[in-house]
Amino acid sequence: MGAEVVIEGLTKSFGKQAIWRDVTLNLPPGEVSVMLGPSGTGKSVFLKSMIGLLKPDKGSCTINGTDIVTCSERKLYETRKLFGVLFQDGALFGSMNLYDNVAFPLREHTKKSETEIRKIVLEKLDMTGLSGAEDKLPGEISGGMRKRAGLARALVLDPEIILCDEPDSGLDPVRTAYLSQLLIDLNAQIDATILIVTHNINLARTVPDNIGMLFRKELVMFGPREVLLTSDEPVVEQFLNGRRLGPIGMSEEKDSAQMALEQAQAEAGHHDGSTEDVRGIVPQLQPTPGLPVRQGAVRRKDRVVKILHTLPEAAREGIIASLTPEERRHYGIPEPAVTAGSALPPHRGNLPADDVANLPTERQWPAEQTGATPPLRPRRGGR
Repeated sequence: MGAEVVIEGLTKSFGKQAIWRDVTLNLPPGEVSVMLGPSGTGKSVFLKSMIGLLKPDKGSCTINGTDIVTCSERKLYETRKLFGVLFQDGALFGSMNLYDNVAFPLREHTKKSETEIRKIVLEKLDMTGLSGAEDKLPGEISGGMRKRAGLARALVLDPEIILCDEPDSGLDPVRTAYLSQLLIDLNAQIDATILIVTHNINLARTVPDNIGMLFRKELVMFGPREVLLTSDEPVVEQFLNGRRLGPIGMSEEKDSAQMALEQAQAEAGHHDGSTEDVRGIVPQLQPTPGLPVRQGAVRRKDRVVKILHTLPEAAREGIIASLTPEERRHYGIPEPAVTAGSALPPHRGNLPADDVANLPTERQWPAEQTGATPPLRPRRGGR
């Protein structure tokens, strides 16, 4: 199982310029998370701070009991071995073929024989769909292949945590879809904790278990995917829908005069760049048939049911709708077809009763709902 990452009060600046401040979040072990945010909000800086390439001004980032902000250089070096990193451009050595690029971390950090190294390298190249391309140089392959080679290199030390910095940048939609599936398949196979920085909304809606967003030097939110995907926060709504109307501007900060002007133009019929409201919960990608069940997804269900009562209503309904009848019975959550005023059945799951969400004892469910609850419709308003 992947390592848990506990970040508390992390703050980073360059000179007098604050990048982000007081960022607090947990990356649950073995789950896939995504960090969104406009360009220039410090998402890549955040990843570099997580692995100690940049030193935060204050706060902590704890991995397996080690705070990489305050630990010694020797301890930091050892902790970094838990990470695999896919950089934006792949960061491959141009003079080395793919085989040597992927083998590099093994030769640098282990004492394995070349026979052992060859077995591992070919396994990771096969896992990322690059079998037969090991003799090619980075300049001889496509951008998508370079991304996958970078991912293969990130996997050779069997990391507990994988960081992906815009893995979809420069890729067409089809290759991005393949890469998204690859990340889910890898998570199913190795159960690593994965954090993806991306601008790709389709990837953000379909891949992760958890989603966060950075904006104006703050962490707007971080939590179960259903929370952000149904949020009425203006900055979240604007970003998900890719429209000009909202608090995000060309230079991130947008003053009230500009916002008022754009609102007036929109009300006068000027198109703001969006096509339709994409908020709402869509099905999450599942591992390719034949691969193991994602254990991170199993653990996530236990976790979110425990905190269900703390989540916004739309997110809560989306989580309940995603559960099968068997899972509802396991967690003691009633089937949706309950008449008004009837008492809900008591907890029947295997979790301790005090660990299960404090669901209301009575609730009116729409009478037309039978079986699985239909998908949520995108919520309007909230600007």
